[in-house]
Amino acid sequence: MSAMNFGSKSFKPRAPDKGAFPIDHFGECKIFQETFMKCLRDNSFDNSKCRLQSKDYLECRMENQLMTKEPMVKLGFKDLLDPPPSQSDGDTKP
Repeated sequence: MSAMNFGSKSFKPRAPDKGAFPIDHFGECKIFQETFMKCLRDNSFDNSKCRLQSKDYLECRMENQLMTKEPMVKLGFKDLLDPPPSQSDGDTKP
């Protein structure tokens, strides 16, 4: 009779790449989170109406190392970013 040995492989847990991040224990981004949540409540939880508040909250979390820094474009906020200055600004072409 052979015994099953489940201990032969070691399991090393790791955090998911996306979707989980540290809790803001020190409240570094609490004001941004509260503003975002108020916006959601005021707009019947239609998050499309609270994208600016969501962007501000995520930026705060990234600045305080509460989540991995990502380009805002990659997070879906391309339309909320300041457009780069035009190359023709200040140029006068005949």
